[in-house]
Amino acid sequence: MQDVIIIGAGVIGSFVARSLSTYKLNTLVLEKETDVCDVTSMANSAIVHSGYDPKPGTKKAFFNVRGNKMMEEVCKDLDVEFEKCGTLTVAIHDEQLPLLDELLVRAKENGVEAVLLTKEEVIKREPNINPNVKAALLCPTGGIVNPFTLTAHAMENAIDNGVKIHLSEEVISITPKDDYFIVKTNKSEYETKVVVNAAGLASDKIARMVENVDWNINPRKGQYFVFSPFDKWKKNEEKFVRSVLFPLPSEKGKGILVSRTTSSNYIAGPSSEPVNDMTDLSTDASTLRKVKEGALSLVPNMPFGNSIRVFSGNRATPSTHDFIIEPSKTYPNFINVAGIESPGLASSPAIGEYVTNELVVPLLNAKKNEGYKKTIKKYIKPQTLSVEEQNEIIKKNPDYGQIVCNCELVSLGEIKDALNRSLPCLTNKALKKRTRAGFGPCQGGFCQPEVLRLLSERLGIAPTDVLYDKEGSQIILNKVKEDK
Repeated sequence: MQDVIIIGAGVIGSFVARSLSTYKLNTLVLEKETDVCDVTSMANSAIVHSGYDPKPGTKKAFFNVRGNKMMEEVCKDLDVEFEKCGTLTVAIHDEQLPLLDELLVRAKENGVEAVLLTKEEVIKREPNINPNVKAALLCPTGGIVNPFTLTAHAMENAIDNGVKIHLSEEVISITPKDDYFIVKTNKSEYETKVVVNAAGLASDKIARMVENVDWNINPRKGQYFVFSPFDKWKKNEEKFVRSVLFPLPSEKGKGILVSRTTSSNYIAGPSSEPVNDMTDLSTDASTLRKVKEGALSLVPNMPFGNSIRVFSGNRATPSTHDFIIEPSKTYPNFINVAGIESPGLASSPAIGEYVTNELVVPLLNAKKNEGYKKTIKKYIKPQTLSVEEQNEIIKKNPDYGQIVCNCELVSLGEIKDALNRSLPCLTNKALKKRTRAGFGPCQGGFCQPEVLRLLSERLGIAPTDVLYDKEGSQIILNKVKEDK
C-alpha cells in the first residue's frame, strides 16, 4: 500500500514529490512520458514571474508571489540556473499608459515590488527596445530559470530522499474504495491512501476517473522562436536584451515576449491558440509571422537570422481561470492540482509546499523525515569555472576535458554524471535537457551519434533501441551491415 501516488512528473508533480519527501511517506510518482518535464514544463517561456499580473485574491496571485520569493533559495539548493534579471512590461502607445497605471496598482495589492519607468529610463536600461516606447513597469523580482533542470533536480532530490518514480507508465483507471484507491496503469496496479492529480493537460480526465467535475482543461498552444546565443562570448558588453520584455497583457495572456534564457539563448513568443488535441505541437508559418511581428514591435532589430529553431508547447488553461488546488468534493484523499498554466513555473515550489503541508500530511498524520536533505550533489559545469579550476578538474577526471557537444561545449564528464544520477535518464531528449548536448545551432547534428552510443552503453541496449523521446521514436531503425 502506497501512502501517496502522484500522477504526473512535470514541475508541479516534481515539487509536490520533493515536499512530500520531507516526511516519512511511501510516495510513488507515475509519469506516462519517458522522462520528467516532457510536456508543458518543458515547452514554456522559462520565466519566474514577479506576481504583478494575477488578479488579487486568486490562487494564481498567492502562489506566484510566494513561489517567486522561494525561487532563489530553491535554485541554490537544487543547483539550478536562475537569474533575477527583472521584467519590463512595455507601453508603446499613449493609450496604453492607463493600463500600465492599473498594473502598478495591482502589483502593490499583490505585494510585489514595482516601479514605473519613463521613456528615457527604459531606453537607458534596454537600448535595443522600440524607440517609440512611452513607459514601462519594472518588476525587479522577476527573472529567468532553467525549467528542465528545475524539474529534473527537484525530482532527483525527491528520489534521493526516498520517493519512487515510474516512467512510461500511464494511469488508465482509478477505483475509489472505503479509504483508499486502486490505481490501475498500463503496466501494473497499486493501492494508495492518497492520490495527487498533477497530470497537467490530462488532469480533468484523471479527475473524472473518480467523480464528475465542473471544470475543464482547455489546451492552449504557444509557438516560439529560439535564437542562438549570439552575444554569449562577448566580453564586458551589455546583453542584447537585459530584462524580460512583455507587451501589455490581454485576455489571451501575457502576450509575445522577448527574453534571454539562462543558457544565453534568446526566445520570442508565445502565440496563444486554443487547440482540441493536447498532443498537437505543430508550428505554422502564419502564426510564426505574428510572433515575429510581436517580437519586432518590442525589439525592432531582433536578429531573426539567428533563429535556430521553432517549437510549440501546450498550456493547461482551466475553465475556472484560476489554479485548481483542492480536494475532490467526494473524496478528501483525492487532491486535484490542475489548471496550472502561467505563472505555474514560478508558483511550483509554493504549490508543492502547500499541497504537502496543508492537504496531504493532515490526512496521513505523517512524521518528519529526519534524514531529509534539501540539496542535491552539485553538478560540475566547466563553463562556469576559471581556466585554473577547469584544469584542476580535468587533471582529476580527464572526461571533463573531452568535448562531446561542440556547440554547447558539453563534456563527456557532464554526460556521464547525468547518466549516473538517481533520476533515470533514458532517452536522447532526456540527456539533452539535463546537459544541453544537442541544444546548440547544429541541433545535435554532430554530437547525436556519440550521445546515442553513450546511452546505448549506459542502458545496456542496442543502438537501434535508443529512443529520441517517446516510445517508438528510435533514432536508428536498423543496421546497414550485419556484424560478422
